[in-house]
Amino acid sequence: MKKIPAKLKSGKVGKQNSSNDNHERYAAFLRGINIGGHKKVPMADLKKMLEKIGFTNVQTILASGNVVFDSAEKNLAAIKETIEKKINEVFGFQVKTIIHTMNEIKSLVASDPFKGIEVTKETRLYVTFLSQKPKNTFKAPYQSPDKLFQILKATDYALFGVLSVKDAHSVDAMNFIDKEFGKEVTTRNWNTIVKVAALG
Repeated sequence: MKKIPAKLKSGKVGKQNSSNDNHERYAAFLRGINIGGHKKVPMADLKKMLEKIGFTNVQTILASGNVVFDSAEKNLAAIKETIEKKINEVFGFQVKTIIHTMNEIKSLVASDPFKGIEVTKETRLYVTFLSQKPKNTFKAPYQSPDKLFQILKATDYALFGVLSVKDAHSVDAMNFIDKEFGKEVTTRNWNTIVKVAALG
């Protein structure tokens, strides 16, 4: 495990200068907030929190917990730990967070993972970010027994899923993902990922 810098252990990353070429732009995806009144994290408050610990050019997208920011810190594990710790301090509960560079997110969008998929009003396209590589026992492409849910592709850090919602009794895709890949994952629809990439 990489050593976490002292400045991040203290929960402070220091003042950042966004014009500095040494800065990297990141995207953070928070799991399970603002759902059914549970784990409420207002995006305006999240933005202020991140700015107070030293991140700059902070922008949030939707209430599902998507935020982009600049930092001179290059250690993703350190950034993740700092954000999770501060959320717990400020909001009073734990929120698992997955961090990627914006270059990774833009490359993901540019790869056009859903190319060739016919999209109707009943089609949902999802990206699930993983905290660790998929188990060797999982093989993609995967299709659920009722053929309404597919995982087209699995990389070291993401799954690309297609769900049909035409049947109210279709497979519970999110429960399947949690059971197969653990609960330290978070899922977003494709349109959200495209919006995040546009802020890079």
